[in-house]
Amino acid sequence: MDVPLISVGAPAPSEASGGGCGDGCGCGGDDGFDAEALECGLDPALALLLAEAGLDPVQVEDVAHVAIEEDLDGGVDVTTVATVPEDAVITGDFTAREAGVVAGLRVAEAVLSIVCTEEFEVERHVEDGERIAPGQKLLTVTTRTRDLLTGERSALNLLCRLSGIATATRAWADVLEGSGAQVRDTRKTTAGLRALEKYAVRCGGGVNHRMSLSDAALVKDNHVVAAGGVAEAFKRVRAEFPDLPIEVEVDTLEQVREVLDAGVDLILLDNFTPAETAEAVALVAGRAILESSGRLTLDSARAYADAGVDYLAVGALTHSSPILDIGLDFRDADAAEDTITDGADA
Repeated sequence: MDVPLISVGAPAPSEASGGGCGDGCGCGGDDGFDAEALECGLDPALALLLAEAGLDPVQVEDVAHVAIEEDLDGGVDVTTVATVPEDAVITGDFTAREAGVVAGLRVAEAVLSIVCTEEFEVERHVEDGERIAPGQKLLTVTTRTRDLLTGERSALNLLCRLSGIATATRAWADVLEGSGAQVRDTRKTTAGLRALEKYAVRCGGGVNHRMSLSDAALVKDNHVVAAGGVAEAFKRVRAEFPDLPIEVEVDTLEQVREVLDAGVDLILLDNFTPAETAEAVALVAGRAILESSGRLTLDSARAYADAGVDYLAVGALTHSSPILDIGLDFRDADAAEDTITDGADA
């Protein structure tokens, strides 16, 4: 049993996205996909690529609109309007400044598609989830110079943020490789960007915990206090929502015994040492899925994995990952086409 990722209006991610929700996902996979999710203002081909990656294209379009509208604040890009001729065309390369794992290329395209007043051409050099090197070209765009300048920062903000998350996740996934344990995210995400940030975790080789408070239950210490005990809290959730996955956070081995007796399927071992974790694994003996949280670092990750847990919960993946430095480099204006070809890849 696994806690599913609920993808809003989109099919399960492709293997290229580097992870994902798996067979038990609440989105229902391809058979449960609502084609109306593609009915948005984005180019249909781009919308399909986003959906295949497990992202809701309408939601991505909304994020792109918010980013551009926030940057323009009801006005225009005054610097660009003053310095760049209206009919100028340019080719620019989104280029890695440092090594890492890229995520959010199609999201960046969505931002550009919102701001571009004319058709634009894109050349895709890499895909999300790939490791990239300094100086490597990721995406080449040819469009009106004014439009590309206006959308540059909004596109880079999202691309750098998501690539930073993917890069940090990959570091954890590499440390855990071969152990049988996986790194998993939490709900410690940026408001409005949860689906994108959790997508970036998948690109980095991690897996997703619940997407919201409604698609799975997690009984934490305050729930235990409110309910009068850890086993009682679990029983109440099971009675009210019998079909939902339920994870219970415990602080002691005694609580592990309590929830096992109550029939819990997934236990979160909070702030256990590696030695205590090994004791809990021996006590559970395969009767429940185990996840470690708290006191986790890259240096200690392997010790927890080797103790026998199934997951390591790492909120820092989404709340503390630094951005990956990516920039936009303009080519010589003479190298750009005088007019923009009507590109099917736009």
